[in-house]
Amino acid sequence: MAFDYRYLSKDHLKGFDKYKYSSIDNSPLSIYIMHPFWNKCVQFVPMWVAPNLLTFLGLLLILLLYLILAYLDWWYYASNRTVLEYPAIATSVWFFCAACQLVSHTLDGIDGKQARRTGSSTPLGELFDHGSDSVVAGLLPLALYSIFGKGMEDFGGNGWIFFGIAWNIIGQFVISHWEKYLTGVLFLPWGYDFAQLAMGIVYILTGAFGYEIWKGNTYFGFQFNYLFLVAVFVGFFLQALPQSIYNIYKSYRDGTGKGRSFYDAAEPMFPVLLLFLTSFAWGLFSPSDVMERDVRTYCLTFALVLSNITCRLIISQMTDTRAPSFNWLLLLYTVSAFVCCITDLGHQELYVLYAVFLLILIIHMHYGICVVRQLCVHFGIYAFSLQKRPKSHVQ
Repeated sequence: MAFDYRYLSKDHLKGFDKYKYSSIDNSPLSIYIMHPFWNKCVQFVPMWVAPNLLTFLGLLLILLLYLILAYLDWWYYASNRTVLEYPAIATSVWFFCAACQLVSHTLDGIDGKQARRTGSSTPLGELFDHGSDSVVAGLLPLALYSIFGKGMEDFGGNGWIFFGIAWNIIGQFVISHWEKYLTGVLFLPWGYDFAQLAMGIVYILTGAFGYEIWKGNTYFGFQFNYLFLVAVFVGFFLQALPQSIYNIYKSYRDGTGKGRSFYDAAEPMFPVLLLFLTSFAWGLFSPSDVMERDVRTYCLTFALVLSNITCRLIISQMTDTRAPSFNWLLLLYTVSAFVCCITDLGHQELYVLYAVFLLILIIHMHYGICVVRQLCVHFGIYAFSLQKRPKSHVQ
């Protein structure tokens, strides 16, 4: 069958069999507010509901949120008062987006609790959760951009602002899993819950007062589009990245981590760095300015490549195997960007981007589905049911 391809090696499967989850979440917001709230919420979930189903529903809500805003505001001009041919997004849509955002975050918070509650915790659950998060990390900023829109003349953003915000958000996600690859412990970022709640609140405020509240007003001395950018950069470079570096340093100092060599430790970041440089160079040297022409597809394309790189890194850290430094989707993306930059394809360059995006999307979906199916067979379980597979179907 099309989805029976085995991406996982025998070493991966052996590593999954020995895997034990380890995480640290010492955020005050999580400890005193979110976890008590989630502990109450999970009590309303029937015992027959599989935790992966909660994870998947959370992913679908973010995907629905994204698709609605993409349909209504593909070019990010709905919140630009100088481009009148694009109608503003209805108030009800913003409230619906807030509901999707907050409910999705709640489902993401209770899926692990449901797994422990039903005694159904497996490595597949963690991989499915974090693999879904790698996709969500790319979708969230692309959806949120619609609140201030595109166009610097009306206090909006441009391609480079969108590019910077997207890379910082998905970059934080990758760094946290690289950190676990080296330390053996997932240190949950302090800003994660805050950012999720803040996005929900921003959608609510936009629905209540209109997108105009983000236009022309200054917050802490910044226009909102720049405040958004500054907040993301500060969160990454002054909090998330230093904390991760310290945790990695401490694991080497105390001998509590994996003890990988410098090269082995840095190797998982090689494809991430190449992807960043390639996406930056394509945007900078594109003959037709392809990033500005369709910033949504441009950012979503490299976000999908990074999701694939991150999923493979997550598998490596869970199975204690060496993370791959080569990625076929990255090769496809890099070659396509190089060809576009050295040849003036004119308007055809945008169609090349669309073709690359669709091919990357199909391959990444195939990868995700095949890995889930392979682990379901290996562990004798179903992805979205608590029933066990018949022994004849277990490998």
